[in-house]
Amino acid sequence: MEETKGLVNTMVEALQEKKGQRIVCLDLTKLEGSICQYFIIAQGNTPTQVSALSDSVWDLVSSRLHEKPLGAIGMKEAQWIAMDYGTVMLHIFVPAIREYYNLENLWADADVTEIPDSI
Repeated sequence: MEETKGLVNTMVEALQEKKGQRIVCLDLTKLEGSICQYFIIAQGNTPTQVSALSDSVWDLVSSRLHEKPLGAIGMKEAQWIAMDYGTVMLHIFVPAIREYYNLENLWADADVTEIPDSI
């Protein structure tokens, strides 16, 4: 569990470094049948920023924790990038796509932690 929390904290740090916005962490550990322990959801203003956010997470998690995602999709279009780290799923959106899919509402039973935008 501590490894997973370290992964979550490292991802959040990487997102904040590149000015990720509206970062939330959904704790799914108490939900029966969840696909992972945590969802992290964030957004960037443009596909370029979404791509930079995913690169930042990839690089920091790889260098600090020596982990790479089990899978990642959406890298080319950078409208919605999903990165699967096993216990943690990261979703990075442009605002319109985030609003449309509204993952926070789909997992409304999860414990939600809102992370302040970096200053």
